[in-house]
Amino acid sequence: MAISISLVLFLLVLAVIFLRNGGLKMSHAVVCALLGFFLAGTSMAPSIQEGIAATADVVGSLRP
Repeated sequence: MAISISLVLFLLVLAVIFLRNGGLKMSHAVVCALLGFFLAGTSMAPSIQEGIAATADVVGSLRP
């Protein structure tokens, strides 16, 4: 749960930065948000969540 909240906050910050810099139009942001909501309701959602969790585990286990 903490990973998904952190990821959502990170993506929100990126979207705000892109909107302010003019690299992302409001219509594009709305389409991306709608895509995320609809994708979360599909059968692919558990696979995506597992992939993100596995990636977070790999990144978390890296030591510089």
